[in-house]
Amino acid sequence: MAVVGLDHMQISMPVGGEKKATEFYVGVLGLTQVPKPPPINAKGGCWFEEGEVHLHLGAEEDFRPAKKAHPALLIDDLDQLKAKLAEAGYEVRPGSVIHGISQWFTDDPFGNRIELIAAR
Repeated sequence: MAVVGLDHMQISMPVGGEKKATEFYVGVLGLTQVPKPPPINAKGGCWFEEGEVHLHLGAEEDFRPAKKAHPALLIDDLDQLKAKLAEAGYEVRPGSVIHGISQWFTDDPFGNRIELIAAR
């Protein structure tokens, strides 16, 4: 038995935040919104994908942003995305250099931490 992959990552958002989520994850990060399956669509939230990346946002009544836990996204043109984030009003913060790779952080519209890493 072995773990062979990661199907998706879910983070939280406040109830009713779907429009803001779509503006950020589609409009700024460039992911594609995909429909949630009918049995769970009524629970709110939204799903985004691009290639092997599957990011789900689940709506929570008692929402608190994730300040430490986060998805780490590989970005093919990190400088372009950093400029796009800044233009859209999102702060981009440098992190550490680990194994020669720079990490950067931003927050989604709800305050969830998002790590950005230049794809090799």
